[in-house]
Amino acid sequence: MVEIRTEILLGDCKDVLKQIPDNSIDLIFTSPPYADQRKNTYGGITPNEYVDWFLPIAQELLRVLKPTGTFILNIKEKVVEGERSTYVMELILALRKQGWFWTEEFIWHKKNSYPGKWSNRFRDSWERLLQFNKDKKFNMYQDAVKVPIGDWAKGRLKNLSETDKIRDNAKNGSGFGKNISNWVGKETVYPTNVLYFATECQNKNHPAAFPENLPEWFIKLFTKEGDMVLDPFAGSGTTLTVAQRMKRNSIGIEILPEYHEMMLKEIETVKHFLF
Repeated sequence: MVEIRTEILLGDCKDVLKQIPDNSIDLIFTSPPYADQRKNTYGGITPNEYVDWFLPIAQELLRVLKPTGTFILNIKEKVVEGERSTYVMELILALRKQGWFWTEEFIWHKKNSYPGKWSNRFRDSWERLLQFNKDKKFNMYQDAVKVPIGDWAKGRLKNLSETDKIRDNAKNGSGFGKNISNWVGKETVYPTNVLYFATECQNKNHPAAFPENLPEWFIKLFTKEGDMVLDPFAGSGTTLTVAQRMKRNSIGIEILPEYHEMMLKEIETVKHFLF
């Protein structure tokens, strides 16, 4: 049996990341404190300071990620004085200048989000998951995240027209073409870039824990067993717990001693369950 290694490091990730060798990480999956959030725990970073705060961390992430690896950044805008802040867009542009490829953007739809409104907007029920890469060629295991084809196929694939049996280009001139008959007989298909996961409702003793199926989906898509996963803002340790259960090696970094201690106990519980 191959031993799965889980390391939980205490300290500021900007400094602790320097301990990790170059080109050694297959997947970075993380959710840093959002602008002006978690002031009581992580101090809070204003939107105007956020890019300057994050870029030195991102430089270290660029160094440790393998050329075939992927960086997934879970982040969310905020509203300042009734207007959407642009700090996430500014960060994307800055990361591109730093040398990252902004390959894709996934949307996490929080399907159990409760309703609400403000004077000029409604409740957000989604967050961004931004995909960055060092190289345009990277490891991606798309078959691992296939989904059931769905009820739409029962009627749509029953009586195909002649156009459905060829690669028919879109009429709007986009250049996108599809052959509907390719789906005949298939039980699973590739998903879209919108992910429908409920938020974490259980008490994990952390104010911003995300659901386990969120990192699980990306670990399936971008790694295989034995690969190395990094979460530089480990928080409650969800990424590490999931990685260990999925037989991936992992490294987590956390600046607060109480969460670091909590993760150590949680990982031991998972180890006992697995082995």
